[in-house]
Amino acid sequence: LDTLHNCWESVRHGTTPTIEVISGLTGGALLTALLVRFAIVGARSARQRAHAREEHRSVLRLAGRREPGAHPTVWLDHDRPLAFSLPGKPGLVVATEGLRRHLTPEEVDAVLDHERAHLNGRHHLLVAAADAVAAALPILPLFTRAASSIRELVEMSADLAAARTHGADTVRAALLRVSCHGAPDSALAMSRDALDIRLDRLRWRSRMPNRTRRLLSSGIASITAMALPVVTASAAMFALMLLTCSPS
Repeated sequence: LDTLHNCWESVRHGTTPTIEVISGLTGGALLTALLVRFAIVGARSARQRAHAREEHRSVLRLAGRREPGAHPTVWLDHDRPLAFSLPGKPGLVVATEGLRRHLTPEEVDAVLDHERAHLNGRHHLLVAAADAVAAALPILPLFTRAASSIRELVEMSADLAAARTHGADTVRAALLRVSCHGAPDSALAMSRDALDIRLDRLRWRSRMPNRTRRLLSSGIASITAMALPVVTASAAMFALMLLTCSPS
């Protein structure tokens, strides 16, 4: 508003606006356009995800056997060991009978707890926000890389949540046996992202003292919880710097 006022005063008194005023107005206009683009891209992405989610839920209602719970589990009769989570009200954990055929009972429980951790932590919202920022700002590699990094973080957070109950070795064994193929793009699947890094982390965690494990778990959980505001604030900050900074 101050910039607009100064510009108007300059024009009213017959003087040419300074380069700072012009660059400020230009930067403000570009920033507004960028925010509008972010809103449009985010809304379109949200609609697409919601539509895909409802299609998957409709199929699951017909093809799956539902097991009640805070986050119900839908079991599909398929031999491939697969599990993923779908957000919504309520959030769903989808698993195949192949889990029970190819994994031990404790490994199956670890897989299910991993997926429940995604739903409890609202990890799908973090991933969706990071994807929207990357789509709105494709010229900035930082945000494209941030989207994949957020996926890695939420998977490591869910791994640690399952490892606290079942042990790192059990989660690691389950991770090696669960398939990454067949899960929809809108879902978070246990063995799809950053597999090698997560296997190394779990192997390392199994050798750490209990106190160190607790500190690591708390640290990753905190980073994951802060990811959404950090991504959003960083996007706004970098956009503002790029659009409004002019050479002196």
